[in-house]
Amino acid sequence: MGTPLSLSRKREAVDHVVETFGATERRACRVIGQHRSTQRKPRVPRQDEDVLTAAIITLAEWFGRYGYRRITALLRRGGWHVSEKRVYHIWRREGLKVPMKQPKRGRLWLSDGSCIRIRPMHKGHV
Repeated sequence: MGTPLSLSRKREAVDHVVETFGATERRACRVIGQHRSTQRKPRVPRQDEDVLTAAIITLAEWFGRYGYRRITALLRRGGWHVSEKRVYHIWRREGLKVPMKQPKRGRLWLSDGSCIRIRPMHKGHV
């Protein structure tokens, strides 16, 4: 058994089988395992998708260490009615990731702008 296909990939597969082999849509859907109603129903994107995507990207830039769950909580506090799944799908589609946490000892950024790491001279020095 192969890997399961997503709905969009199944739609593409059914269209490919119908165009390439001249099979009927009914038979192609049965072979691939997709309901015909799913095949025929057009995907209608929501009107607020672009605005929500922009809000998620803005919050992800502003709060760099927050993941999609905390961004969802911030959106809900801001008046959006969104689910975690929807934010997660947009998060993945936009390629957003939480950056790796910097180790505390390895930090080089200091307030004076120097990049020289001070080494301890004796116990309890640094």
